[in-house]
Amino acid sequence: MKALERLFAEKLLKVKAVKIQPANPFTWASGWKSPIYCDNRKTLSYPALRNFVKLELCRVILEKFGQVDAIAGVATGAIAQGALVAEELNLPFVYVRSSPKDHGLENLIEGELRPGMKVVVVEDLISTGGSSLKAVEAIRRDGCEVIGMVASFTYGFDVSAKAFNDAKVELITLTNYNAVLNAALKTNYIDEDDIPVLQAWREDPAHWTGK
Repeated sequence: MKALERLFAEKLLKVKAVKIQPANPFTWASGWKSPIYCDNRKTLSYPALRNFVKLELCRVILEKFGQVDAIAGVATGAIAQGALVAEELNLPFVYVRSSPKDHGLENLIEGELRPGMKVVVVEDLISTGGSSLKAVEAIRRDGCEVIGMVASFTYGFDVSAKAFNDAKVELITLTNYNAVLNAALKTNYIDEDDIPVLQAWREDPAHWTGK
């Protein structure tokens, strides 16, 4: 798994799906300042990389979770990747909205799940885990069992690890924050001097204000 983490981190950096700029931080929707921005949806524009992600997610699902009855993608970032995984595994696919539609059937889950189904959730990235675990709650309310979640990337925040542990959801990701930093350092994308700042942010992202 360590080799995969390193390889995928290098691929993300190569297509600029990950940007690291400690001196000029990004602002997330939450208001947090961040020296890094990860946009895994960019992998969809590169057929070879798109296929790599699809096959690695499928491999993890088959190796770690065994019997799976359906795949669920979390809107909007993981809809495409989840559908690709479901197609490869020849399984039913649904996606979970962040909130119900305000018209028509007012669905929260788009597609069809039957009570008792064993579901693996596909996410694109994990930050605090809040939106991802809301999708898990929705699937469980439908009478299904969430047997795990897979994602391309995690920042590895302590608050996220606790949230997944409390929710009793096993999370497996293809790569992570530390692997990306190591790959960025190896390719001279960042300098050794940047590492303490980047690590300080990951340890307390809510109160980090910049370099």
